Amino acid sequence: MLRLIGTRALLGVATLFAVSVLIFVCTQILPGDVASAVLGNQATPEALAVFRKELGLDQPATVRYFNWFLGAIQGDLGKALTNGRVIIDEIKPRFYNTMFLAGYSALIAVPLSVGLGIIAAIREGRMIDRMSNVLTLMTISVPEFFIGYVLIILFAVNLPWFPSLATVYDEMPISERFYVATLPALTLTMLVAAHMLRMTRTSVLSIMSSPYIEMAFLKGLPRSRVVVRHALPNAAAPIITVIALNLAYLVVGVVVVEAVFTYPGVGQYMVDAVSKRDVPVVQACGLLFAGVFVGLNTLADIAAILVNPRLRHKR
Repeated sequence: MLRLIGTRALLGVATLFAVSVLIFVCTQILPGDVASAVLGNQATPEALAVFRKELGLDQPATVRYFNWFLGAIQGDLGKALTNGRVIIDEIKPRFYNTMFLAGYSALIAVPLSVGLGIIAAIREGRMIDRMSNVLTLMTISVPEFFIGYVLIILFAVNLPWFPSLATVYDEMPISERFYVATLPALTLTMLVAAHMLRMTRTSVLSIMSSPYIEMAFLKGLPRSRVVVRHALPNAAAPIITVIALNLAYLVVGVVVVEAVFTYPGVGQYMVDAVSKRDVPVVQACGLLFAGVFVGLNTLADIAAILVNPRLRHKR
């Protein structure tokens, strides 16, 4: 088991390294010139040459990549091109806002989806199971920005219960922060809860045909107890995996949601940097999102190994 855990951790590090290479290459092959985009069309050739030297664009691509990556793993993400501010100082409060929004959504989505998935498995074929299937298919088929705009129309325009703009700041009380972030949290919840609910239901039902489940039914145990006490623990590995994937999406997929609600998170920061062609900021945000996604997936793999009884004990 320790060997498997070590292998998963090394694969996570290798994946993050490969993703960092992809991020750097994609930002470098963009059409146009970064120096010209920042300084404008009126810049002189001498000014462009000096600016390219300051950015290190006169160095080979491999040298620039390793300088950037080694600095990133040490906490030095460089400076923004548009205002010259240190990127790590700009990202820290925004990353806290993004993690707050993701955690708020997870507190709603995980218990709701897992609980409804178990109920749908217990009530297979009945009305609540059919309604959950229809609702999950509807939410999966609709993009997040559309859900966000519908929630704004319903609960900010027609029923003015929540603000349409999720503007938060450092000194805001925690209760007001929860209130302001409710609509974007509900948008993310509707997106990820559908996947987790369907996976929970499918994982539990796939165990229901096992011989020990049939023996539990032959002993006269009720279906709810069979599902909760016998089927659910053995279906935990795929459920943990899909929960971790969706938690990672809560962090990585907030880009569109933050842009819709003007939420001051990393996603909004990245959108602004793309519009201004601020390459160091785009690289920093992309690497941060990749680190969170790869880290959560690695933890999911390790957790799936730990909950597997066949791997916890020697044969």
